[in-house]
Amino acid sequence: MPDVGSPAVEREDPVKPRRELAWLRRTRVPATFFGMVLGLCGLGNGWRAAARLGLAPGWVGEALSLLGVAVWAAWLVFYTARWLNDRETVLFEVRDPTSSFFASLAPVATMIASVGLAPHCPGAAWAMALTGLVGTTLFAVWGVGGLWMGDRAFEATTPILYMPTVGGGFVAAITCAAFGMKELGLLFFGAGLLSWLTLESVVIHRLILQTLPVSLRASLGLHLAPPAVACVAYLAVTDGPPDRLAQILFGYAMLHALVMVRLVPWLRQQPFSPAAWAYTFGVSALPLAALRLTERGLEGPSASLAVPLFAAANLIIGWISLRTLSLLLRGKLLPVRPL
Repeated sequence: MPDVGSPAVEREDPVKPRRELAWLRRTRVPATFFGMVLGLCGLGNGWRAAARLGLAPGWVGEALSLLGVAVWAAWLVFYTARWLNDRETVLFEVRDPTSSFFASLAPVATMIASVGLAPHCPGAAWAMALTGLVGTTLFAVWGVGGLWMGDRAFEATTPILYMPTVGGGFVAAITCAAFGMKELGLLFFGAGLLSWLTLESVVIHRLILQTLPVSLRASLGLHLAPPAVACVAYLAVTDGPPDRLAQILFGYAMLHALVMVRLVPWLRQQPFSPAAWAYTFGVSALPLAALRLTERGLEGPSASLAVPLFAAANLIIGWISLRTLSLLLRGKLLPVRPL
């Protein structure tokens, strides 16, 4: 007979762990969620550059970078669970001409997260960087091979085409430079630059002749990114004062940014969703390019624009973060497969 005065012993519910595991299996995190890592870690790098210029405290950049790493780790767990429990759906997305290249965000985000983690845990960061470099290279080879075989629908041509080779190449160059491999970084930069020059005319041709569906308009955020990320990558793999090419890339990035501002009413026809994080890749890279140019000794327009662009990037990414957090708190962020 139990002692009446003793506290009741609570028994663990054996069903609860099974329910939590079932929820993890049913959660369908898409590859596009890795775009959050690009924005958070990119903004963190901007704060790091601002701190080196004496414009901001150093802890903010480190906090944002580590937050980006934590988000990367969370989405990696969920996305891996999808591969294990919902493989047919994931493979369908990988084979779909319109959405297949979104999967390249996973290795690209891994590289950016490695740069964010490097000052705090160099060993783990190096392993992440190596994994991201290999994954990006393999995905680019697979993706470009598919493009060269042709038979691609005109409607499937969207700015996501930039991701494996252009975004992947430039981020790989930045990653290599961060780990002291600038010569290898130059090879990745060359692959990204020439891929961008060849693909941009294809993407613009599609944009001019046939409007993007409302559901895909956030992908234009990836069209904003290449010149700004190219400028950051070029500065990462070169030394000395910025040359004319760096300034040319920054100028083209500014043109893209102004065009995107002009398109805001048209872009806002798409309801807010996590797809909005596609904008943050270029939004974070543009002020980072200006700050890096200033850090390397360049004066003039880019130096004057650095702080206003940095402030605007914080406002934009902050707004997207708050809207995303609101979705999470209301239980509307993570798609769940019905039972």
